[in-house]
Amino acid sequence: MIDIDNFTPLTALVGGGLIGLAAAILYAFNGRVLGASGITASALEGVVHPAAGEGLSWRVAFLVGVIIGPAVYMLMTGALPQSDYIAQDGRLVIAGLIVGLGTGLGSGCTSGHGICGLARFSKRSLAAVITFMATGFITTFVINHLVGL
Repeated sequence: MIDIDNFTPLTALVGGGLIGLAAAILYAFNGRVLGASGITASALEGVVHPAAGEGLSWRVAFLVGVIIGPAVYMLMTGALPQSDYIAQDGRLVIAGLIVGLGTGLGSGCTSGHGICGLARFSKRSLAAVITFMATGFITTFVINHLVGL
């Protein structure tokens, strides 16, 4: 649920702009699309199978940046960003596994299709974004209102 009383459009705009800038830099300098699931999968494969490790260093740097980002935020502001989860841990794990399965089936994740694909006017990415957004909306409605989990 969006807390409109505490909505901060300026920080949201800056955050979105930084994500877009990161995607543009990665594409400009590496010719790669910023898809977090693909980057993670490729990095894991490069660690497990070193022969497949081409580009492993930038992938690991990306993942380290994602992990230490909140620590940098805390150093700058003195507190971590507030996070509220309305689901129990078990539901979050199941949801994460389903998202991982979907990224494999859809040949990309929300960041790859939603940020980079839509920016390139990709019809395939538009179809993917519509599909995963609709699926998320329907699943959330069914679980919260019909199933009662």
